[in-house]
Amino acid sequence: MRILLAEDERDLNRIITQKLTSEGYSVDSCFDGKEAMDDLSFTDYDAVILDIMMPGADGYAVLSSLRNAGKTTPVLFLTARDSVSDRVKGLDSGANDYLVKPFSFEELSARIRALIRTSHGSAGNELAVGDLVMDCAAKRVTRGGEEIALSAREYALLEYLMHNAGMILSREKIEDHIWNYDYEGGTNVVDVYISYLRRKIDDGRERKLIHTVRGRGYVIREE
Repeated sequence: MRILLAEDERDLNRIITQKLTSEGYSVDSCFDGKEAMDDLSFTDYDAVILDIMMPGADGYAVLSSLRNAGKTTPVLFLTARDSVSDRVKGLDSGANDYLVKPFSFEELSARIRALIRTSHGSAGNELAVGDLVMDCAAKRVTRGGEEIALSAREYALLEYLMHNAGMILSREKIEDHIWNYDYEGGTNVVDVYISYLRRKIDDGRERKLIHTVRGRGYVIREE
């Protein structure tokens, strides 16, 4: 899943980016509200983390711009303000959640999972397609009860496919959600990682789950 982080405290920005990346998220980070607005105008993110007090434009202005553009991307506010009135203002402005600094990364991670889960209509942390099961909290994948070891990028790709099970996803859409602006790999990166997943998930099994739809992209489903 691809996340935008807008936080002007550079050390905190760096730490959050590193933590989220280690969990398999693709993260674009910036340090001011104006840059966040620019990123949001060009890219559809799975979740947005906004500091409220930022140079250029504050978090409220960024959120207002996003909602006025008709985008329902889930937004989590980060702030040092912990009064009830501040929390109410943030939520009434269209934010989906609110986290007060200082916070634990475990709580931030759990809240991000909840935002993404809700936006995709999932009731819990577990995704399943046939006998393929993903525990999003434990970052664990099994098929037929057998655990499958995945790299962070493979996990991110599989999670995106499973959140959209039954939907045909184009290569461009997959790339936009899994790789950030810093990626400098080859143009066939999606095909390469799909092949990695197929070897680990489908090879040697009668029932295949990952399918190519010629001219359109890829889909995960039972057939």
